[in-house]
Amino acid sequence: MRISLITPAAPHARNGNRNTATRWARMLRSLGHRVDIEQDWSGGRPELMIALHARRSADSIARYAETFPERPLVVVLTGTDLYRDIRSDHSAQRSLELATRLVVLQDRGLKELPASLRSKTRVIYQSARSIQRARPLASSYEIVVSGHLRPEKDPFRAAAALGLLPASSRVRVTHIGGALSKAMEREARAWMKREPRYRWLKEVPRWRALQILARSRLMIVSSLMEGGANVICESLAAGVPVIASRISGNVGMLGVAYPGYYAVGNERALARLISRAERNERYYRALESACANRAPLVLPEREKAALEALIAELTVRPGRARAAA
Repeated sequence: MRISLITPAAPHARNGNRNTATRWARMLRSLGHRVDIEQDWSGGRPELMIALHARRSADSIARYAETFPERPLVVVLTGTDLYRDIRSDHSAQRSLELATRLVVLQDRGLKELPASLRSKTRVIYQSARSIQRARPLASSYEIVVSGHLRPEKDPFRAAAALGLLPASSRVRVTHIGGALSKAMEREARAWMKREPRYRWLKEVPRWRALQILARSRLMIVSSLMEGGANVICESLAAGVPVIASRISGNVGMLGVAYPGYYAVGNERALARLISRAERNERYYRALESACANRAPLVLPEREKAALEALIAELTVRPGRARAAA
């Protein structure tokens, strides 16, 4: 099939949407499909559109559905879609109705959708290639935070937790990710001046980010909302334990019984878990074991098979089958 893969992320962006689009295009091409990645639909004649982001890709979704009402349309829901936009934004809600199939990136995403839409929704976990664990730094207990500096990521929660650790702690936080506003950049620089154990590296090449992840002791995912974090996939692939905010998207990735959750926005609770992981070997091994149990979810062959099954389903059963608008 000729597929138009729509992502609002710019071609050189290093965010989750662009990573997903690039990886899916590679997998779909290996299955024999022709894939064009576009920020906005150019008006070509694809046999299928896959659009990431119900709100930000809404214009492309609506134009394609109007132009080719009998051709399949897949809408992939991001964290801001699931946990904010579909509740209040008309264009995002319209995208849900126009879609032949919806995709969520972890199983708890289904619970955020109206019951009438769940039957046309599929769960596809994102994947990451295996990452060889590296020798940790001997000079410190390095923890990594990886993600762009924007409010949805609650990016400075780990920095705030540093001041609550015991004086004997060797923890240092390495933060990777570009600032999406001047205000966020100023705040990151202020944190580095205030807290010498916090280091912000800005945006770095992907190979460098994975290198830092591979040597780190922990990954902190402090987000307020996540659709299915790429950084959790990478941590599971590298065998690096995760400490995460207890939000639906993180629970969908790590499981209900995962022992490394803290209350959203609570740096004291986060500091307690960091300190426990640093000082209590048994707890750290429990985090490692729980992550190892979830690692098969993010195998590339699993994600590729799920994409192949989705395309086959749409090919066998052509037509829109949309819910009533």
